Amino acid sequence: MAFTVVIPARFASTRLPGKPLLDIAGKPMLQHVYERALQSRAKAVYIATDDERVYSAAQAFTPHVCMTSTSHQSGTDRIQEVAGQLALAQDEIIVNVQGDEPLIPPEAINQVAQSLIDHPQAGIASLYENIENDTEFHNPNIVKVVTDLAGYAHYFSRAPIPCHREGTGAGEVLGKRHIGIYAYRVATLNDYVTWPQVPLELAERLEQLRAMGHGVRIHMQESCVKMPGGVDTPEDLEAVRTYLRSAV
Repeated sequence: MAFTVVIPARFASTRLPGKPLLDIAGKPMLQHVYERALQSRAKAVYIATDDERVYSAAQAFTPHVCMTSTSHQSGTDRIQEVAGQLALAQDEIIVNVQGDEPLIPPEAINQVAQSLIDHPQAGIASLYENIENDTEFHNPNIVKVVTDLAGYAHYFSRAPIPCHREGTGAGEVLGKRHIGIYAYRVATLNDYVTWPQVPLELAERLEQLRAMGHGVRIHMQESCVKMPGGVDTPEDLEAVRTYLRSAV
């Protein structure tokens, strides 16, 4: 299995300014993400940023840092630029690992890459976990996905989908929580950046709906490992710091 990991890392963050460089157990958060990705079967791991502070900090632990345009609207656009800088072939696979996932399991990175390799009709692959908590199911910050029997996504939404008309019992699966790790074919990335946004993407604020709106199939698999939360808030940051201190 041959694939490349790219970690997009922006300095700006409303709730946690300078998030990629925040200290966790003596290292910047971004270094933890990078080291986790190195434990996967990726042939190479790169960091992509548009900020000189992130670029300089990353160069302290890896030469594989790509400076990208400041005009990108999403991590997908940034990853496509890196694919061009690296002159990756159209059929190569890139896994997008978010720069705020310091506990990302390497097994999940391998799984999403293998999923795309195993499903040649898909242009993108991603993962999900089952939802059994009603609060989580109705939380608009948690993205839900519905799939066909072969695992291809029908739709992603912030709404609670599917609707359980007759209700559910305790412990039953309510839906599928989308996990934001993606594998892309380079050809799909190259097409993606040429497409205008679509109405459903604008309504839901979910960029994967642009790909689906233009006919790209997205293959989904249930994650083979429990996915730890990323770092979006000061509370998340402290939780990760506490976890890593206890793991030493």
